[in-house]
Amino acid sequence: MRFEDDIDSPLFMISVAAELAGMHPQTLRVYERRGLVRPQRSAKNTRRYSRRDVERLRRIQALTDLGLNLAGVERVLAMEEQLTAMASEIDGLQARLSQAVDEMRRAVAKAERGQRYDLVPLRSAALVPLPRRRRGR
Repeated sequence: MRFEDDIDSPLFMISVAAELAGMHPQTLRVYERRGLVRPQRSAKNTRRYSRRDVERLRRIQALTDLGLNLAGVERVLAMEEQLTAMASEIDGLQARLSQAVDEMRRAVAKAERGQRYDLVPLRSAALVPLPRRRRGR
């Protein structure tokens, strides 16, 4: 994979990132102070934004265009991150469940292979209910 193909590679200086996101560079600085975006820093301590950062800036812009203030944007982004983490956890649990089902099927197949065939299974329809005894008689 090339460096430019990595969505988290710090490619853009603040002016380019601001232009790509459609906002003023000072707005990016405000968002960084609020913790909404965390650009990486170069050796000379200049901000470097990745494509993921630019996508996040666009998401912030879309939320503020809907009328949310920055506190609301912070909350929405936190909930989106939590949702993503939960979806990932669900994927992991589904994989574990699938593995457990496979193991259970193998165990059942092994048990069935070892089953004694001299025993005849009894059908539930063949059972005849007995009358209940009354106490005291």
